[in-house]
Amino acid sequence: MRMGLAIDASCDLPQDFLLEHDISVMPIAVRVNDSVFKDDRNPAEIDRFLRLKLGSRSHSAETEPCSVEDVQKLFLEKLVLEKDCVFCLTITATRSPIYDHVVKASFGVLKNYRQVREPAGITGPFLMRVMDTRSLFAGTAPCVVEAARLMKANETPAAIRERLAYIAENSYGYMLPRDLYYLRARAKKKGDRSVGLFSAVLGSTLDIKPLLRGYRGETSPVGKVRGWEHGCETLFGYAADRVRAGLLVPVVCAAYGGDLAELPKLPGFSKLEQACQECNVTLMQAPMSITGMVNVGEGAACIGFAAEEHDVEF
Repeated sequence: MRMGLAIDASCDLPQDFLLEHDISVMPIAVRVNDSVFKDDRNPAEIDRFLRLKLGSRSHSAETEPCSVEDVQKLFLEKLVLEKDCVFCLTITATRSPIYDHVVKASFGVLKNYRQVREPAGITGPFLMRVMDTRSLFAGTAPCVVEAARLMKANETPAAIRERLAYIAENSYGYMLPRDLYYLRARAKKKGDRSVGLFSAVLGSTLDIKPLLRGYRGETSPVGKVRGWEHGCETLFGYAADRVRAGLLVPVVCAAYGGDLAELPKLPGFSKLEQACQECNVTLMQAPMSITGMVNVGEGAACIGFAAEEHDVEF
């Protein structure tokens, strides 16, 4: 069985990993004033977004997730011919309509795929499995990495689905934003009241940054730190501790909303690198998607991993 993977563009993973495993990306259109970006994890497009230095104006951007029709087109024109089973992994359905769009698209794909495959001489059924990673940004990485491993090992679709459901339930995505004013402005634009004006003003005045967590479909602050540099040390130090405690998937993904060359220079990152080397854990480095930067602001740092349930102490 030819198996494949598809993700939405806000799932933060390195481009070389996507190419190595032939992972399709369902794009998101981003409009900032007169500038339009196709967010499909293309490094050149991410660089173009950063070069334009849209800064604080990005909070008013309009984002258009891949539509039901676009998903169906991707599958019926390409994937049903190239694969026999495709797992679609999306960021948490509680923060984006992408999961719902893909589920709706799957009905049309599964109804019409025979009309495409049979003229091409392809026999047998086509399977499409849509899964919510229950996390966001770098927090989606463990599910995608584990899916790629299981497919390479020729596991059955049922076994893969069961394992990914477990990993999704235990995936953690942590983020440290730089600019609380931006975060509040974007939240207000989307009707999200999770970042209040008072908190933003107080946090910016005292240089207090929240540590946000995406876990089991919920996104909420789980700690506060004073200062960006101290926040980075805290975030990466916590990730290093979890690596040493043991992970469900031997990978940590670190994403950064800016020039990726700056990520290894952030305070505390070298300690995370050392922990990963000691424990034979792969440390991925990925640029944050354009969609991610639009929603949380440039310069945000994010990590993702999968681990058994544990108490969070910052």
